[in-house]
Amino acid sequence: MTLIKSISGIRGTIGGGVGDNLTPIDAVKFASAYGSWLKKETKKEHPIVVVGRDARISGSMIQQLVMNSLVGLGIHVVDLGLSTTPTVEVAVPIEKADGGIILTASHNPKQWNALKLLNGKGEFLNAENGKKILEIADNDDYTFAEVDDLGSITVNDTYIDKHIDEVLNLSLVDADKVKASGFKVVVDAVNSTGGIAVPKLLRKMGVDVIELYCEPNGHFPHNPEPLKEHLTDLSDLVVKEKADFGLTVDPDVDRLAFMSEDGEMFGEEYTLVACADFVLGKTPGNTVSNLSSSRALRDVTEQLNGSYEASAVGEVNVVEKMKANNAVIGGEGNGGIIYPELHYGRDSLVGIALFLTHLAEKKCSVSELKKSYPSYFMSKNKIQLTPDLDVDGILKGFHKKHEAEEVSTVDGVKVDFADCWVHLRKSNTEPIIRIYTEAKSQDEADQLAEDTIKTLKEIAGI
Repeated sequence: MTLIKSISGIRGTIGGGVGDNLTPIDAVKFASAYGSWLKKETKKEHPIVVVGRDARISGSMIQQLVMNSLVGLGIHVVDLGLSTTPTVEVAVPIEKADGGIILTASHNPKQWNALKLLNGKGEFLNAENGKKILEIADNDDYTFAEVDDLGSITVNDTYIDKHIDEVLNLSLVDADKVKASGFKVVVDAVNSTGGIAVPKLLRKMGVDVIELYCEPNGHFPHNPEPLKEHLTDLSDLVVKEKADFGLTVDPDVDRLAFMSEDGEMFGEEYTLVACADFVLGKTPGNTVSNLSSSRALRDVTEQLNGSYEASAVGEVNVVEKMKANNAVIGGEGNGGIIYPELHYGRDSLVGIALFLTHLAEKKCSVSELKKSYPSYFMSKNKIQLTPDLDVDGILKGFHKKHEAEEVSTVDGVKVDFADCWVHLRKSNTEPIIRIYTEAKSQDEADQLAEDTIKTLKEIAGI
């Protein structure tokens, strides 16, 4: 399936047939559905929408289609051009806009693009509103504006700078302390908009920056998901340059991963752990991550007398739980930092600034910092099922088999054992059960995954 419609937006591959891929007609259709929903929701003839994009090759084409569809509905557009997901989120409330659209397929390869939809707070839409937009698109329920009531497009390319200023103005961020530390950092921005934003932030904090793949041309030099196996060039350059550390972001700059001075991964899961350790040390409070994130965050939170809660997977769910629990920091184990002091959205720029200040205060290497945290290892697997099997029934069977343990059914089934856990989630698009495990060693995490797959097959009778 190369066109995926969900409550959080629409994503697909460029080219091909209408309704099967993300074609120009599909872009117009879903932008028009969002604009129509926004007009009904706000009861305004001329709502304002902020639009920005990552550096994908298809970005300019999709952005023109989206913006002019909104203009056709009578909506005024603020065009940020090349931007980042968190920058658009920050811009919406500053512009007093009614919504926002980010054109990015996040960590997906270059043939993908997507429309991610925001509300007037610059936060992702909830399930109820996402469903309404899909219904409008399914029914082609749009009424376009008369010629005298068309919207307009205003270009504003200052928001990456404004976003950086907002980050530097945070009370916990200390650029002077970072500058005094004289850090040298290698940045892999996968030739997207992180190549604009990240070096600019680092230089404003007095960091010596070595740029790797920082030209925002959309030609990703490697798989853009920030995982160890994709980052060999970064690892080599960190060691060669004797840098203090390396960092990488995904194409839309909402996922952040660090690399230690020895060229080894700090670990995506530990991005949030390190930032939370710093924030909780200054502003005691609670944390939230999703059910598939490392237990290390819970451990660090409880060591600092805070309370940890887990949400269902998905940024909107994490944000909802953070608001309910007054969390001072939260996010996702994929390197997504949510720091409410600035905004409720995953933001690599905030993560970088907090991490740098933390490191400057600790006066230790990145590898030493990693050793100071509880050590956990994850394994991520999936089991392919035939379409006729009852996936829900299989998950219930797994729950029953482990009912003596601590079990959560907030999102699939998660079983917490004394020193490890397993989380099972069914895919919404294919007959797959995703299996996440974590333990005190990689071998134990892998073994737990193998045992879980064996159990699931027994329950399913396959």
